Amino acid sequence: MTFVRASDGARIHYEAIGRRHAPPVLMVQGLGTDKHGWDLQRVALAPRYRTIALDNRGAGRSDKPFGDYSLEQMADDAIAVLDDAGVDSAHVIGASMGGAISQVIALKYPERVRSLTLACTACRHHPWRRELLEGWARQAEEHGMGSMAAEAARWVIGPRSFRRIWPLLGWFGPLSILRPAHAFVGQVAAILATDDSLADQLPTLRVPTLILVGNQDILTPRGDSEELAERIPNSELVVISGAAHGLMIEHASTFNRLLLDFLDRCVKADKRTTFRAADHDAPPAVAS
Repeated sequence: MTFVRASDGARIHYEAIGRRHAPPVLMVQGLGTDKHGWDLQRVALAPRYRTIALDNRGAGRSDKPFGDYSLEQMADDAIAVLDDAGVDSAHVIGASMGGAISQVIALKYPERVRSLTLACTACRHHPWRRELLEGWARQAEEHGMGSMAAEAARWVIGPRSFRRIWPLLGWFGPLSILRPAHAFVGQVAAILATDDSLADQLPTLRVPTLILVGNQDILTPRGDSEELAERIPNSELVVISGAAHGLMIEHASTFNRLLLDFLDRCVKADKRTTFRAADHDAPPAVAS
């Protein structure tokens, strides 16, 4: 079991699998979710990549300090993980809150990022989503994580997949019912405290970027991903038909195929030169 000390002393847990000298992939999960949220991807990537999946502070085996967290601190936690794993730069994959953390990593530490994959995420707040997250935090504090997760699940998993996926939520997440409420609330505070100026910095990114979203995602709708694609140079947007917010679990085979294709193309490209991106004037690809 591997831990690293963050800059403030918190212990951050991570796990690396795959050949040590294979191209490294850093995997950052979302709100309330630990590294197991990437299990279906890590299995698919293992033959060709070294995956490094961490538990964000407040989740999994990482420390769960009291008080508000910040996405910048969690980005710094991820860099501490790379340092401890002996990785100078990695392909960074982030989902939901992990996608926002990954944007911070790419902006603050551009030399550490070979490529960027942003799944079911956004670069700014919407008033309705801010109110929703505030409500989840209150419910977790007042009624416990089980009550909050039951309410939040309909925002995460598509209705056609709900019966199949619901029994797995306690293991994979998202919004795992096994987390202490104060840690979940701290992560929510980190999301809500992030300045929308993050969006204005995205045009400075110079790494190949894949943006994935489900066409049934109601928590981070397609419009959020379209904004990311408009703002980030060298980016391509793929919409997965029939998928909701938990697309890496409920549509794992499609997600993995798209991710592997992107990573393979990045590995073949010269990572020190500008990556040839998809035409932004063309409609986004749709995968089913």
